[in-house]
Amino acid sequence: MSLFRQAGRVAWKDLRIELRSREIVYTMAFFAALIVVVFSFAFPRDIRIVRGAAPGMLWVAIAFAGTIGLGRAFDRERENDTMRALLLAPIPRLAVFLGKAIAIAVLVLVVAAVGTPLLALFLGAPLFENPLPLVISLVLGAIGFASVGSVFAATLLKVRSRDVLLPVVLYPLLIPLFVAGTSATEALIAERVNLDAAWYWISFLGIYDAAFLVVSIWTFESLVIE
Repeated sequence: MSLFRQAGRVAWKDLRIELRSREIVYTMAFFAALIVVVFSFAFPRDIRIVRGAAPGMLWVAIAFAGTIGLGRAFDRERENDTMRALLLAPIPRLAVFLGKAIAIAVLVLVVAAVGTPLLALFLGAPLFENPLPLVISLVLGAIGFASVGSVFAATLLKVRSRDVLLPVVLYPLLIPLFVAGTSATEALIAERVNLDAAWYWISFLGIYDAAFLVVSIWTFESLVIE
């Protein structure tokens, strides 16, 4: 059985559980929507201010809601003691990591799919003027978030204060990702759209994803076993 087929089965296991319970996706989507609603009341509906603030709002919603989903997804493994079973299963541990990361990335994209239209609706942010680069930046952001987040969430699985420690150790590594995502989105919705700058930051996101995916694959097994 190929590595990617095994990873797909691990991801489908997580997503199938979520399709039945809808616990994580509802929590993440509600939290992201709540952040957007609060922002919509906090900021004036001046299109110049909106163009500058909307990218940060979008990526903040993704960061916070994604962290909630990340912690809860691995809490399920701890509560049911299924992480040990996954690690003992006759499949490469790389497949376990890839499967978990794919499932988390899908959930993060759901949050983005909720937050982006809400920002456009409540604040009138022109987020859909250049949809293709925006979608690519969100997909790359979700992949990077899931790759780094899955490693640390699995590492802190048995730690008592994991809910506090996870954002503390995760966000410093994700700062370049959020800076690049915010900058790309800002370039796409600026009064004078700068596609060159947007694609520059999207390329940065791709390089970030590739680098941290390699590091995550290299360190996942040793960190989880320890």
